[in-house]
Amino acid sequence: MISYDGLYEQLRRKGITKTDLTSEIGISSRTIAKIAKGEKLSNKTMEKIAAFLGCDVHSLYREKSDNLILQTLREEKEGRISGGLYHELQVRMTYNSNHIEGSRLTEDQTRMIFETNTIDVGDGVSVDDILETVHHFRAIDYVIDKAEEELTEEMIKHLHYILKHDTKDSALSWFAVGDYKRRANMVGGRETAKPGDVPVRMKALLADYNAKKVITVNDVIAFHAEFEYIHPFQDGNGRVGRLVALKECLRNNIIPFIIEDSKKYYYYRGLSEWRNEKGWLTDTCLDGQDTFIRLLDALDIPSQ
Repeated sequence: MISYDGLYEQLRRKGITKTDLTSEIGISSRTIAKIAKGEKLSNKTMEKIAAFLGCDVHSLYREKSDNLILQTLREEKEGRISGGLYHELQVRMTYNSNHIEGSRLTEDQTRMIFETNTIDVGDGVSVDDILETVHHFRAIDYVIDKAEEELTEEMIKHLHYILKHDTKDSALSWFAVGDYKRRANMVGGRETAKPGDVPVRMKALLADYNAKKVITVNDVIAFHAEFEYIHPFQDGNGRVGRLVALKECLRNNIIPFIIEDSKKYYYYRGLSEWRNEKGWLTDTCLDGQDTFIRLLDALDIPSQ
């Protein structure tokens, strides 16, 4: 659903009614009815209205979701509201996801970067730890913006680009930032997909997943596990995979899960044993859902 609060505000400022638009710029009464119902207009029509009112197209409307969690995140992100769900998701997911992968930034340092754009650097903190923290904040923003769109390879690759651009890895000639890996790699002693096989396997994984009529939390967990088995990027697969899981939970009105660094042993065990025992990873992710529910409870946001 679309909210046209921005459009109504522009009309009030200029003393113009919705009906006036039909004669002034030649749009139909049917289009006016769509605005009243909160239906999406064509880009061409929105551009015509914006040109007439002398404003930016995106200031005229915003998408509203029936998903309370997603709508809350969007409103708080847009309003730059401090201390709410958006704020805490950014800090807690970024800290835990990066720390699982070896970042030495503490949760307090992560919070400081998000809240003040500054950092009290401690011993052993690398520039990449700081860069990838800031990049992860932007990646969560991208997930929120794209949450309701069908998952694509382009989105997944762009998440990798957001996370890894400008890091020391991006200076390596063989490291493909924002693209699939060029060199074979292993994780936990286990072979992953060979570079030449990655595009085919990713297309097949996405085709199978997107063909489902109803997506459950178990489907999201299964996609995450199979994604990590493919391990499509040279590095950053875990963080990209968890961001994709966040996006798909938001897309399908599923309570997201935050894997805490303190549970990383169980998380890694669950991924490693996925093909033999699905329950371990499932239980860890459901525990991550409980973590998110506790956050919702603390902020007095209904979980259903």
